[in-house]
Amino acid sequence: MKKVPVPHSWFLTPRQAIAVQKRMAAQVRQVAPRHPLRFVAGMDAAFSADGRYCLAAVVLWDRAEQIVVEQHTARQKLAFPYIPGLLSFREAPALLAALQQLARPPDLLMCDGHGVAHPRRFGIACHMGVICGLPAIGCAKSRLVGAHLEPGATRGSSVPLLDHDQTIGTVLRTRSGVKPVFVSPGHFIDLATARRIVLECAARYRLPEPTRLADRLVAAWKKQTASEEP
Repeated sequence: MKKVPVPHSWFLTPRQAIAVQKRMAAQVRQVAPRHPLRFVAGMDAAFSADGRYCLAAVVLWDRAEQIVVEQHTARQKLAFPYIPGLLSFREAPALLAALQQLARPPDLLMCDGHGVAHPRRFGIACHMGVICGLPAIGCAKSRLVGAHLEPGATRGSSVPLLDHDQTIGTVLRTRSGVKPVFVSPGHFIDLATARRIVLECAARYRLPEPTRLADRLVAAWKKQTASEEP
C-alpha cells in the first residue's frame, strides 16, 4: 500500500489534537459502499513494556476465501501522552507504518476501537479512514460513550448505541450468550453495512477475524520484544 499524506503533525498539544479531531470529523462520510469490500485490513495496537513505543499489527483478511493474505507489524516511538478520547494520536502512526507494508491495497479497514461512537465523533476508525481515504469500521470490546439497552442473548441480536438521541453505533451480539461488541462507522460506510460485515467476520469467536488475528499478532510481538529487552 502506498504511503499516504497525513494532514497534520503528530507532535501536538492535547488542545491542538482536539481541534484536529473536530476539523477532520467534518470529513467523515457515512454512506453505503460503492464497491465490493473483499479484502479487510484488521488492525490493532499495543504498547511496549517500557512505555516508549507503539506496536501495531495489520492482518489482511480475504472475506471470500476466509483466509489471511498478508500480515505485518510496525513500531513507532510514542509522541503523544495517554489521554482518553485521543488514543488515535498514539496508535495511528504505527498503524499507518504497518499498513504501508501491504503488497495488496485493502478494500476496508477494521479497527479494534471506535468510529463515530466517540465524544467528538472521531475515533481511531475515523482517523485512519479519513487519512487513508478508505472505508473503515470501528469494532470495540467496550463502550466509550453513549447508552444502550441489552441486546438479545442470541447471535445477531443488536440494539442501537445512542448519544443525545443520535444513533452512533450498534451493540452487536456476535456469539450467543457472550458479551456484545460495539460497532460504529469510521468512514465511507454506513452502519447497516458495518454491522453486517462484523457479524459475518465473527463466525467463530466474539471478535471479527481481522481484528482478532491482529490482536493475537501484536500480543505475540509485544511478548517477544519484552523478552528481548535488557
